[in-house]
Amino acid sequence: MAETKKTTTPKKKTIVKKQLKEVETTPVTTKKPEIAKAGKRSEKALKEVELKEAKEVRKQEKAVEVLDQLAKPKVQQNKPKSQLERKGKKYRKLAEQIDRSKLYSLLDAIDLASKTSPTKFDATVELHVRLGVDPRQSDQNIRDTVILPSGTGKKVRIAVLAENDDVDVAKNAGADIAESDDLLQQLEKGVIDFDILIATPSMMAKLGKYARLLGPKGLMPNPKSGTVTTDITKAVTEAKAGRVEYRVDSTGIVHIGIGKVSFGTTKLIDNLKAAIASIKNNKPASIKGSYVQSVYITTSQGPSIPVDVNETN
Repeated sequence: MAETKKTTTPKKKTIVKKQLKEVETTPVTTKKPEIAKAGKRSEKALKEVELKEAKEVRKQEKAVEVLDQLAKPKVQQNKPKSQLERKGKKYRKLAEQIDRSKLYSLLDAIDLASKTSPTKFDATVELHVRLGVDPRQSDQNIRDTVILPSGTGKKVRIAVLAENDDVDVAKNAGADIAESDDLLQQLEKGVIDFDILIATPSMMAKLGKYARLLGPKGLMPNPKSGTVTTDITKAVTEAKAGRVEYRVDSTGIVHIGIGKVSFGTTKLIDNLKAAIASIKNNKPASIKGSYVQSVYITTSQGPSIPVDVNETN
């Protein structure tokens, strides 16, 4: 029995060693999932799963970034600069002369506006009046013209669109352009070489096709502004004398240029009073509360000056 044990044991050991060598030498292969033609194991479905998993990973990474940002100490941001601080040094120095807590009289406001004009050219003095109106209501959409006693200080080119004898009347009144055919040809080319356009009622039909050209520039003749009329002489004379058209804007404010700084205080006061009187005469009957809410005077590119509303009564 002992002899049989000795002969069988070495054979078993060699067999085991051979098996171990085979296992070590054979490469490990992983089975790829079988791709089906349709269903959850199809190529399309497997790609969708991969995309979904990648999307979830990106979401988690983004959430971690947000949490990291929230954990960081907040950096104190600088306060935004006021409108006055964003202006130039010259403007800020002139604005120091105006007391914002004070309401000035008309005389003091005009005098101060002339002193605080920052421009080298002869600046326009502007009147800005906030009204208690709703421009969306037709009866409160204020629009009119006013003739400034001392004029505007601007050289205006006046064009008149008329026929026959009215052409000669316009030329005699001082119109710069009064040839209807030449004027229409210029408009056809998109050329505008005038500041005010006056037309007779019979010629308005010919201007209809140029409404998109003239309308945005405020040059389309209108009966309310006195630029559609049969009295050519009066319209041209008033335009040359200093007739100004004004209209309340969408925020309820009227803006009017009342002359130049070089006019002096007396002429500017006369123009200012004429403009305010015209605005007050157009007060709608539906307004029950305060009509004139605030008044400011300024110059081109200059600081604004608050005016006492009671001074305008």
